[in-house]
Amino acid sequence: MQIPENIERILTQVQKPARYAGGEVNSVCKNPDEVKIRFAFCFPDTYEVGMSHLGMKILYGLLNERADTWCERVFAPWPDFEELLRREHIPLYALESFSPLSAFDFIGFTLQYELSFTNILNMLELGGIPVKASERSETDPIVIAGGPCACNPEPIADFIDLFVLGEGEEVLGELMDLYLICKENGHSKTEFMKKASQIEGVYVPSLYCVSYQENGTIRSVEPLEGAPAVVHKRILRNMDAAYYPDRFIVPYIETVHDRAILEVMRGCIRGCRFCQAGFLYRPLREKSAGLLCSQGKDLCENTGYEEISLSSLSTSDYSQLAPMLEEMLDFTDHNKINMTLPSLRIDNFSEELLDKIKSVRKSGLTFAPEAGSQRLRDVINKNVREEDVMSSCKIAFEGGYTSVKLYFMLGLPTETMEDIEAIIGLAQRVVNLFYSLPDRPKGRGVNVTVSVSTFVPKPFTPFQWEAQDTMEMIAAKQKHLIESITSKKITCKYHEMHTSVLEGILARGDRRLGNVIYTAWQKGCRLDSWDEHFHFDRWMDAMKECGLSPAFYASRKRSFDEILPWGHLDYGVSKRFLRRECEKAYAAETTPNCREKCAGCGANRLLGGACFG
Repeated sequence: MQIPENIERILTQVQKPARYAGGEVNSVCKNPDEVKIRFAFCFPDTYEVGMSHLGMKILYGLLNERADTWCERVFAPWPDFEELLRREHIPLYALESFSPLSAFDFIGFTLQYELSFTNILNMLELGGIPVKASERSETDPIVIAGGPCACNPEPIADFIDLFVLGEGEEVLGELMDLYLICKENGHSKTEFMKKASQIEGVYVPSLYCVSYQENGTIRSVEPLEGAPAVVHKRILRNMDAAYYPDRFIVPYIETVHDRAILEVMRGCIRGCRFCQAGFLYRPLREKSAGLLCSQGKDLCENTGYEEISLSSLSTSDYSQLAPMLEEMLDFTDHNKINMTLPSLRIDNFSEELLDKIKSVRKSGLTFAPEAGSQRLRDVINKNVREEDVMSSCKIAFEGGYTSVKLYFMLGLPTETMEDIEAIIGLAQRVVNLFYSLPDRPKGRGVNVTVSVSTFVPKPFTPFQWEAQDTMEMIAAKQKHLIESITSKKITCKYHEMHTSVLEGILARGDRRLGNVIYTAWQKGCRLDSWDEHFHFDRWMDAMKECGLSPAFYASRKRSFDEILPWGHLDYGVSKRFLRRECEKAYAAETTPNCREKCAGCGANRLLGGACFG
């Protein structure tokens, strides 16, 4: 489609015009007069980040398979382009048709991380749509949102008309069908929302009334006008029968993940107590090896990509990994296509697996012990022992690797300064292991990179009731971490604490944070996940102006009896199970993985029976 003249003129004035020009290979263009629904899929971050997101690729293809629907893409503009849009009075537009957001029936946001929330407000306003749901008219688009952060939608409930909880492939189709029926029958947007609330997996926040105690905690969440008291997430039961695109849009510029992506499975068997994704995506569902190979070949042939990445929460737990790799490597080797296997487990890394991945990549290997001491690894239910770490590193070193990255978390429940020291102690023992091996690569030194992120308690995990470390505690632990290093063979990196604290506030927030998000946005907050655009002081000013305490949301421990903001939402894992796991954490007692023994989390009912035969 031809770029409008007013847009083409300003594209020459920005740093990366390809972000805003559209027209990429495999993008879908339709005649707007021949479709009944126009859907703008909005990724609330930059083009390079959004175009790397697998969920967007799946839902874009799925919606465009419908003859009655046209799904287009919209991304958050970088400040240089935003300035030009505002100066020239050009509304934010979709890349396929260059239509403004206000021309669409649905505006759909994916919520991948909490620090994208102000981008949502900014994109709505740039697109000519009232930011607050209560201020939209019958003629304004319906604003919907889904993704992992929708598990606690309350902080942005003021801005979203409805949320999709869980996996969206089936729900979106049902919503589109309902919309067409309502449209044909002359029903209002309000009537559509009431009917939509009866679809499993759809949460309409305006149909729930939240009241608060004097101490700021929630008194009750009351459903209105027939809305369900509890909203249950949706899942796909059969991954082999699920839609998966045979082609991706190929960007003209480099993106974060510039490659074909194969989704191996959803869910995880492990039950690490800090890991929100591991609980949100339960139960585990795998694709068959033959289907994966077929999908991988189609993607490479239809995109020209020379790299395939296997996507899952724990790729080495895929039960058909060996036969799938055998077949895939025949194809990738013959066609000179690289294949990457992220998310490898330390405790099932083997020489056989190393031999396979050596043929397709030779960069450093990454493992995630998460904690330095065995006590703390048991607290978080990592179910990895030091001998697993050393065995995996030994295999890697003897296989020719000289670089290993180890991921850890700082600020975990029950953590002490001794646990911080243990992180560096473990890294040092990995360094010593390298030099003790007679079969190590000769003439080369080793580098062990220690990457440390700050723990953020998240909803629907056993640690959802826990307090996050204060900034003073985080700073003291980071200082002690660096001071514990005695070897130049160890490189240590840690995350900026202020973003983690804000993430902690937003992750477990209630509806009152809507005013904070709105105020922070008005103060200029946007692109908060980018260090150069993050202004923690503006967020703290917004909290103060709205009369709310950061400590109340981030560094306060909740009681098991407290009504949590997301308590009326069900992601398949029972509160009783999460509480039991939290209590086991304080006893440093581990829980076996799901294949070894069912822990009774409750997710099996989503499959109508046992998770595993």
